[in-house]
Amino acid sequence: MNSSIIKKLLAIVLIGFFSQIALADNAMSAKTIAGILVGLNHFPSDSDKTALMAIAEDDSNGRAYRAVATAVSNIQHGATDADKEILNRIIASDQAPDEVKALAEVVVGLMHSASGDAKETLQALL
Repeated sequence: MNSSIIKKLLAIVLIGFFSQIALADNAMSAKTIAGILVGLNHFPSDSDKTALMAIAEDDSNGRAYRAVATAVSNIQHGATDADKEILNRIIASDQAPDEVKALAEVVVGLMHSASGDAKETLQALL
């Protein structure tokens, strides 16, 4: 086989492999965030904040996932106005995945803890 064809095939395989890793990171991040939100009461615990900041600082996670993790980390009875503005942009985005939009909607509507409907949404993401 021609070496340039082999190089192209190898590049395609590697791109596919790393794309799957990124998708797996986003899925794990969504589950972590959802799990924290299900049990949240007024604000995240120190261990929750540590997990959220790990998500927020990991470049392998999508920007929307990092923004939601940061917003949840900042919760004090509810999301900050600045975080709500960012989350509303995620919700309105055509490019954001449905699961991160669902997380953003829960955070925007959160007051002290997730509502019953929000908890159902979160359970579906776990």
